[in-house]
Amino acid sequence: MTNKVRYPILVIDDEEPIRRLLQKELTNENREVSVAANAAEALKMVRGNWFDVVIMDLRLPDITDLDLLIKVKDTVPHVEVIMITGHGDIDIAVDAMKLGAYDFIRKPFNLERLELIVEKAHQRVLLSRENDILRHNSGQEKEAKFIGNSKAIRDIKFLINKVAPAKIPVLITGDSGSGKDVVARLIHECSHCSEHPMIIKNCATLQKDLARSELFGHMRGSFTGATETREGLMSFAHDSTLFLDEIGDLSLGVQASLLRALDTQTYRRVGEKEERRVNIRFLFATNRNLSEEVEQGRFNEAFYHRINGFNIQMPPVSERREDLPLLVDYFLTTLSPDNVPCHIVQGAMDCLMQYSWPGNVRELRNVIERSIILSENNIITERCLPSELVHSADISQACLTLESVEKKHILKMLDFFEENRQKTADSLGISRKTLYRKLSSYSTQ
Repeated sequence: MTNKVRYPILVIDDEEPIRRLLQKELTNENREVSVAANAAEALKMVRGNWFDVVIMDLRLPDITDLDLLIKVKDTVPHVEVIMITGHGDIDIAVDAMKLGAYDFIRKPFNLERLELIVEKAHQRVLLSRENDILRHNSGQEKEAKFIGNSKAIRDIKFLINKVAPAKIPVLITGDSGSGKDVVARLIHECSHCSEHPMIIKNCATLQKDLARSELFGHMRGSFTGATETREGLMSFAHDSTLFLDEIGDLSLGVQASLLRALDTQTYRRVGEKEERRVNIRFLFATNRNLSEEVEQGRFNEAFYHRINGFNIQMPPVSERREDLPLLVDYFLTTLSPDNVPCHIVQGAMDCLMQYSWPGNVRELRNVIERSIILSENNIITERCLPSELVHSADISQACLTLESVEKKHILKMLDFFEENRQKTADSLGISRKTLYRKLSSYSTQ
């Protein structure tokens, strides 16, 4: 009988009773739980070990708020982080989810709910890891799903179909979580190199000192720790597409090397004298304003003009709200367990429609996945949604109600004074200019 490999969990909390409790309750035949008492100890552990799930206290004595979350996400590939919060930390916990935390739990713990969240987080880790293996090896990539039928999305699909057959580099811009990676996948799938897997790398995860090595590869002995020769992403992407996300995070030196690779379709591994010729389609993405980065001297100007030859701007969810029902339906279908989609009641759907979605599609997915976990009898109500989202929707609805009352009153007074705008403005106690502005806004609604 073989021993089953258990997946590793790290619990970070400065309270020893909580560390002992979680280590005891979460350890089983499937999980191995390690503990750390502070941020310094935790960072030392994640740099030398592999963890699938990290459970961390939001408040630690030796680090500020969300800094540890950012460092863990930057250090450990595919890790999912669950935050431990107190009653007064909900706003910060929401910020943590926007930065990539999987979910948060409040003290005192509901251990059954925590067990479920940990298992869901681990399943996401497995899926993410499988996808990376497929991308970086010879597996077949899954079809990209570009959900939406708004004019903005139709325009982007038109640009994708036009640019995909060309060899020109494409720069995809837009807010975090807006779907830039989906655009990249569709360009690849519609291109002449779609039979090969697209190679994807988020430049924000590259360690500064090793970025050149990971992109171009290195020769054995070329630097301390280089005990063997390794290929880089340029080699993997030969005859295919190399998609570099968050390109603004690369150093100026590496940008210059990439510019040369773009111009010559050649590269050298670190420590190598001979150049290698490759055939690569380059796609780039960023949530930064690169023209401002150039002005500040933080981005190579020549590299910027080279990659910005064809730009696709991904709109935020707030500018394509008509796509929200389609996105919600897609996530309900794909994220619900046992292929039994959950149903969302109208009140909950109204909350989703009125929310601003600063985290865009990524935030929407997290909210839907969390709501599915909290649903009862496969029904998602307002109670399943994050409280701050419902509160925000209530405020938006109240504002809309006040605007409609004001509009109705102004139009009624205008009719009373037989379209005499000066008398109407005087009766309302506003200037004639303000009245004109309000009436003009009504005509565009």
